[in-house]
Amino acid sequence: MNKYKLVEKAIKGDKKAFAQLIEEEKVKLYRTAFLYTKDKDDSLDIVQDSIYKALISIKNLKEPNYFSSWLMRILINSSLDFIKKKKKVVTLDFEIIDEFPIGKPKTDYKLDLFEALDGLRERYKTIIILKYYQDKTLKQIAELLDLPEGTVKSNLHRALQELRNLIGEDCVNE
Repeated sequence: MNKYKLVEKAIKGDKKAFAQLIEEEKVKLYRTAFLYTKDKDDSLDIVQDSIYKALISIKNLKEPNYFSSWLMRILINSSLDFIKKKKKVVTLDFEIIDEFPIGKPKTDYKLDLFEALDGLRERYKTIIILKYYQDKTLKQIAELLDLPEGTVKSNLHRALQELRNLIGEDCVNE
């Protein structure tokens, strides 16, 4: 059965059709959540929360062709909410703190791209993930984030510039 018909069935309340749709999207959802959290358990929690939100609100989906984008938008918002909540919680492990030498950090340390994503602002991080990890076009990203395409393009340019600053000029190509 094609995806459009599955989405229509899911909108009408068919839970099996919804489960089939989620089965097709689950790997992409998990990978995206993991890019935000860098933690397996947190990523699974975000995916689970996103699927639940999608299940209870699928009846509000107006255009079945946009199911994947709609679901990804829910996941991104859930990921960003999770990160905001996590930032408010500060835990200190004094044994770990004692292991860090006091003094100037080494400046020759290079961050890899995966770690550098955490250094970006949330909107830049989201655009980088959608563009380079989800292979979305600028137009698709604009639709997904409800932004003008020019704004997405300029934010992508700024995000790449910040990555160049974090990683080094020669490591990031457009």
